[in-house]
Amino acid sequence: MIYKSDEEIKSEVLFQLGWDSRINQTEIGVIVRKGVVTLTGMVDSYARKIAAQRAAHRVPGVLDVANDIEVTIPGGMQRTDSDVARAVRQALDWNTMVPADKIHTTVSNGWVTLEGDVEFYRERLDAERAVGHLSGVRGVINKIKVCANVEPQRVKFLIEDVLERRADREAERIKVAVDDGEVTLSGAVNSWEEKKSILGAVSHTPGVTAVHDRLFIDPYHLHIEKAMSGSMKGV
Repeated sequence: MIYKSDEEIKSEVLFQLGWDSRINQTEIGVIVRKGVVTLTGMVDSYARKIAAQRAAHRVPGVLDVANDIEVTIPGGMQRTDSDVARAVRQALDWNTMVPADKIHTTVSNGWVTLEGDVEFYRERLDAERAVGHLSGVRGVINKIKVCANVEPQRVKFLIEDVLERRADREAERIKVAVDDGEVTLSGAVNSWEEKKSILGAVSHTPGVTAVHDRLFIDPYHLHIEKAMSGSMKGV
């Protein structure tokens, strides 16, 4: 079994950062240790910080990303907290996927805190994305709670049913644990795109209040599993 070295992963992360037009690669430092990528440096917006994080996740072999990038907004792009608060409210009001009337916000030194109660976990994520790209935002603290009364076993059944319908899912490959609405996913996936797709599907499931991501990207492991399965069938 051949795995990528930390140097190979670092090289590919740097390539992804350089390829993404939203990011200035020279502003970001990359450290890799045993497949865990740490991003450092300074960028001029929270949106660029998240873009760098997603770029790193796109590299096969990356297990986790620690995003230590700091957001420092240049003088010409600075906004008062009142300006940011107004922009945040407008962004929430204009987003049809977000129940804006159920969400309250606080802005302090460019940091936006989201609070309130929503019905679906996906709405919690959508609210954060709606404000994360706004000019003047240095960071987002998401304290929105998901209020849903669905039995844990029902939540587990719904998630497993969704995953079983995915053509690229192997039997028993992804483990699902549910504790009072909090879902923990573990197991191997082929790529960051598959991982993102699975997390997205789970976020729509009624009764999910939080998602703990323990999925890891290991295409080599899955290829060997398929080869072994094929050889067993031939016996």
